[in-house]
Formats: sequence, structure tokens, C-alpha cells
Amino acid sequence: MPAIRLFTAVWLLCAVSLARAEPLVLLTENLPPFSMAANGGNFAKDADVQGISSDTVRALCSKAQLECQMILRFPWDRQYKQALENKGYGVFSTIRTPDREALFKWVGPIAVSDWVLLAKADSSITLNSLDQAGAYKIGGYRNDAISQFLIDRGVTVQTSLQDKENLNKLEKGVIDLWATDEVGGRYMAKQSPLGALKVVHRFNSADLYLALNKETPDDVVQKLQKALDDMRAQGELGMIKDGYL
Repeated sequence: MPAIRLFTAVWLLCAVSLARAEPLVLLTENLPPFSMAANGGNFAKDADVQGISSDTVRALCSKAQLECQMILRFPWDRQYKQALENKGYGVFSTIRTPDREALFKWVGPIAVSDWVLLAKADSSITLNSLDQAGAYKIGGYRNDAISQFLIDRGVTVQTSLQDKENLNKLEKGVIDLWATDEVGGRYMAKQSPLGALKVVHRFNSADLYLALNKETPDDVVQKLQKALDDMRAQGELGMIKDGYL
């Protein structure tokens, strides 16, 4: 009898613990069309966070039967630091670099980022290699993997606090080229006076992930990855992407 009572007490304790489980807080930035606020601002929560990556993460949380709260804020550095330091937090869309590998637990890829140098549609700039890019003024996003990739290879990059600031710099001639993701750069340009931009050079491609705090339970990570793998197999990821392009 005592053993039965003990078992019941443990079971009730586990049930209470599960009932009080906090939702995963998944942070992102304003990076159209991967993540963006419904009102176009720099803050949004839950259903008001839209985009290719956001819709993908929302769907995989639902399929994994996990409660997730989605928050879009500015700037990226803040989101990254919160996810790195706080249990129950995650951040997306994150490029899985060697330096970051051991810092998080990873779910993905949730999308693909093609890295390019963009110029105005009427620009006469042509490049045959990345080495030739050093002759031009290049704009990038501060602390972004794309900018860092170039900087690590000796290319000077003028970084901005927001990636969309590079559109204004490009329009005014402050920079000649914009180092960015192709899908995101083209999407933002279409919403601006510049309109279409042209790809001058493609220099890398990277998968985008959901990076979870290292204290995230392995079973949670596994549930999310399984849900994502199922979505990919069923063609759902492509459908989400096509809805924004």
C-alpha cells in the first residue's frame, strides 16, 4: 500500500509539473520574407509574426504538440543573447556556423539562405570572383553571418544596425553593393523605391535553423525535428515558401 501511495504521489507531482510547463519562447527579427511583423514594425507577437521561417516554426510547434510563444523584436543581437542565456528560449532564423555549433541545440534546416552581392538594376558592376569585390563599397548587416563571412576573408563591409538601411545607402550611392540573402534582399527591394535589384555575385549558401537554448530537453528537440522532417517529406515547407514569393 505505501508503494502505491508513493507511486500516486509521484504521478500527481509529474502531472502538476507538466501542467505548469512554460511555453517555449521563440525569438526572431524583422527579416522579410523569412520573419516580419504584420504591421511592418519591429515588434510583434504570435499570430502577428509572419513569414517563411515564422510560419514554418509555428507549424512544427503545432505538429509536435508543444506550446510556443513567438516574439519578433529588434535588434538581432538582443534576441540571440536571450536565447543563448535563458532556459526555455530559442532564436530563428539562425545560421549554424562552427563557432555557434556547441552553443545551442539545433532544429532544421527550416529554410535556405543564398548569399549574394546585389546592385542597382542599372549598375555596370560585374564580378568574376569575390576578390574583385574589394574595389567597391559594400554594405551589410551588423553581426550577421553574411557580413562576417566577407570580413573574415578580408573584404571591408560597412555594417548597419538594420539590413533595410542598406537599401537607402544603395539608393543614395553610399554603397555600391549590398551583401545579403537573395530572397530577403529582393523582397525588401520590391517594397522600396529601388524596385528590382540585380545579382552581381553569388558567394555562399547556408541553411537556416531554429537554435534552442542548451538546456532545452532532448525530447523537445527531437519532437520538433521529427515534425519538421515530416513537413518536408509532405511538401509543406515548399508550400509555405511559395506563399511569400
